[in-house]
Amino acid sequence: MPDTAIIWFRQDLRLADNPALLAACEHERVLPLYIHDDRNDSRWALGGAQKVWLHFSLLALDKALRDKGSRLLVRTGPHAETLQAVVDETGADAVYWNRQYEPESIVRDRQIKADLDDAGLTVKSFNGALLHEPWQVENKSGDPYKVFTPFWKAASQLSVSAPLAAPDALPAVASQYGSANVDELALLPDIAWDAGIREWWQPGEDGAHEALEAFIGEPISDYKTDRDKPARPGTSRLSPHLHFGEIGPRQVWHRVHEYTSRASRHGAQAGSETFLSEIGWREFAYHLLYHFPHTPEQPLDERFKDFPWSRARKPLAAWQQGQTGIPMVDAAMRQLWHTGWMHNRLRMVVASFLTKNLLIPWQKGAEWFWDTLVDADLASNTLGWQWTAGCGADAAPFFRVFNPVRQGERFDPKGDFVREWVPELAELPDKHVHAPWDAPADVLKKAGVTLGRDYPEPLVDLKASRREALDAFAIIKNG
Repeated sequence: MPDTAIIWFRQDLRLADNPALLAACEHERVLPLYIHDDRNDSRWALGGAQKVWLHFSLLALDKALRDKGSRLLVRTGPHAETLQAVVDETGADAVYWNRQYEPESIVRDRQIKADLDDAGLTVKSFNGALLHEPWQVENKSGDPYKVFTPFWKAASQLSVSAPLAAPDALPAVASQYGSANVDELALLPDIAWDAGIREWWQPGEDGAHEALEAFIGEPISDYKTDRDKPARPGTSRLSPHLHFGEIGPRQVWHRVHEYTSRASRHGAQAGSETFLSEIGWREFAYHLLYHFPHTPEQPLDERFKDFPWSRARKPLAAWQQGQTGIPMVDAAMRQLWHTGWMHNRLRMVVASFLTKNLLIPWQKGAEWFWDTLVDADLASNTLGWQWTAGCGADAAPFFRVFNPVRQGERFDPKGDFVREWVPELAELPDKHVHAPWDAPADVLKKAGVTLGRDYPEPLVDLKASRREALDAFAIIKNG
């Protein structure tokens, strides 16, 4: 039998800077494989928005492979059994993959590696998802970090290896090896919910690099200030591409440094450093998930196990649907539903409102984001929600409650973002667009707004609910 290697694609749907693929290319035959486990019995199985993205990303990967002379084998079933079946079918000598760091994935991969190794195969895994492995960065005591600044200072002292080039060509995959059609995976919804995602995004490796190049230049130079303005295209929008591995953080890191070394534009250095620190937060999220694998479900700060959360369903549904009566919150939640994405500043605002004004458990918000975000990443999603709720690593103090009206007035001063996503309020003057309940009756009438009919009354009084949150925290803070 020819010398055959399987490259098992997972969340590394690219050809460039793919160390597992390059290792497989040392063999005579290379079989690119994607396994779709459709049992859906994991708590963290793909959410709806992720499925839409995956559909188009797999199509893009298959096209890229075909351009190189190969193709993608798509199989369905449990990962371990399906991979073993492909090994038996093809007579593969080696299996390569890039590592995943979710707790379930680590357990699964260790068992698969042990089983294949016992069967005499060469089995190797690689880091294709992070600048540094989660265990490479530790404090002077050898313990994991729980605060971002010292973590990033230590991580920044480590060198970042140069990204690897894509193979020039790949050997053809024999026609005898069948593949499921991506359409057969039933990743697209039966309703047109994915229309906004298709409109906003170009999944795939090419789309990832186009997004990076569009960001390099003026946006990155203004990133330090514009990243907080949701009405402006001030962020990179690379998060879903990074999550699905259509581009790797090493590629982003080196491309940004290459731009900065040549840039003459004012603000390029500051913008680049700020942006790369956001890549650092992604690294920190994986560091925490690896060392504290219970945190997707449980608070890192154990005091919050006794927090008196509300279990009310109607406020949660209103938050999910963008019908809270708080314009900045509703605009953000509607953007999420339409596009599968939400501006980072607004993720903090809506999370603070849910956990600290409505007193709804952060896990409920994390679950909603998991189902609706195209970049839903277990590490980053967990870090973000625990940070805002005040119960995680480097967490915002519980007494820090984002006031969505003040946030709107500061970062959307003319109300452009609110008017785009909450058109019911489009005719309100700037002064009142973020707090329509404070507008005089004649102003509301002129704008065609009747609160409670055209737009909801606020779910809660922001000041009173903040006080209630602080009273609730007082119950546990000395626990």
